Amino acid sequence: MTDVVGKLWGFCNTLRHDGINYGDYIEQLTYLLFLKLADEKGVPVPQDYDWKSLTSKSGKELLDHYQLVLKKLGDEKGLMGEIFSKALSQFREPVNLKKLINMIDKEEWSALDVDLKAEAYEGLLQKYAAEQKGAGQYFTPREAIRSVVRVMKPDFRENEEFTIHDPACGTGGFLIGAYEWILSQTKEGALLNGKEKKRLQNDTFSGAEIVLETKRLALMNLYLHEIVTNIYYGDSLADGPHVSKRYDCVLTNPPFGTKGAGEVPNREDFTVATSNKQLNFIQHVMHTLKRGGRAAVVVPDNVLFEGGAGKKIRQILLEDCDLHTILRLPIGTFSPYSPGVKANIIFFRKGLPTEDVWIFDLRTNVEKVNKGHILTADYFADFEKAYGLEPNGRPSKGRDETDRFKRFTLDEIINRDFNLDIFWLRDDSLDSEDDLQDPVVIVSEIRIHLQAAQDALEELSYLLENGQENRNGQ
Repeated sequence: MTDVVGKLWGFCNTLRHDGINYGDYIEQLTYLLFLKLADEKGVPVPQDYDWKSLTSKSGKELLDHYQLVLKKLGDEKGLMGEIFSKALSQFREPVNLKKLINMIDKEEWSALDVDLKAEAYEGLLQKYAAEQKGAGQYFTPREAIRSVVRVMKPDFRENEEFTIHDPACGTGGFLIGAYEWILSQTKEGALLNGKEKKRLQNDTFSGAEIVLETKRLALMNLYLHEIVTNIYYGDSLADGPHVSKRYDCVLTNPPFGTKGAGEVPNREDFTVATSNKQLNFIQHVMHTLKRGGRAAVVVPDNVLFEGGAGKKIRQILLEDCDLHTILRLPIGTFSPYSPGVKANIIFFRKGLPTEDVWIFDLRTNVEKVNKGHILTADYFADFEKAYGLEPNGRPSKGRDETDRFKRFTLDEIINRDFNLDIFWLRDDSLDSEDDLQDPVVIVSEIRIHLQAAQDALEELSYLLENGQENRNGQ
């Protein structure tokens, strides 16, 4: 796997001299890799626009033909059309395109072990997220995903219509994590009958992604894991046919920050009007869960304490769902993609009100994640043990409090004015003059509070504008 990723990634550095950046390179690789796999598997491709048509050409003729191939395949229906939709060639030098084609042609990709080729592609996505500024929002650390999946236990055998969804799927990490967990529970699928295998690979998973190029990467990533699924292209927070769907399990890491914010979604099913994307994703997840369905959602700190719309949405969440667990993630969990982000994972089940909220503090006095101390499964071992499980992924009622795991009753949370930003451990770094807080973390914390202030102003502006409209209409 390392050799495959190394060769493909090494060639990316060559292509940078041709003006092709990391993202464009992986996108072009996706097109060519899909065509190669289609050729090996005998997937029907329009005549004269297949893999062999590319290998037989060179020079300017190859460049021109490659662009025609992308346009032709983008008009096809099904997965092929989705992969190649609005695809454009980024190559200026035919020699570079030819070299990449030859490199891919030397491997028999369909003969490679599923894990091998899937890990190779995932390896490229991880490198891209690490090296391309801003790409981390599409790539959730895999150890965090695996821990979430282990406690959520998204077993599609619970019922014949069990579905797993990610409304902000990025490159498909949560969906693939759930799929790999299911395989681990079924002896790599050996315990499944033919009907179950087909349902698992074709009818269990779905997602949504607002960036077309990232949707392509997700589809290809899933395809390499032998999953063929639907990824809705568009904004999950906007109105549309996707809002009528319901799911048994939702796993998601919605984008942080204020990019694209400022507008209140036109959604009749949203109880609270706000321009805060993270708060709206919580409303969306609550709405799209089936009764009894469960969710794990990554959220920044401000979602736990923000007033106004934030308080109202937390109150609704506690009334309509059992918000049973909050995991405070270590500083640097998203390193090197977004090293200063302070984030949490909230776990809830729809249909019953919250009685107690258990908070696991995996941040205070926990070594920061960085290049010298990477995120591993060990970080989450104590959390998973404390979480406890009953059948179907329900948290254990027999939980025990520890120094890091505390229970807060609904009355206590109400007395806190629904503020869930709760810490109880003394931060040892505050006692040491030599252990100054990382400037990146300080900047991140400032941004969190600035975003909360901006959200409050946006909410006030929205209320004033709508109030004025109502008065003018009278």
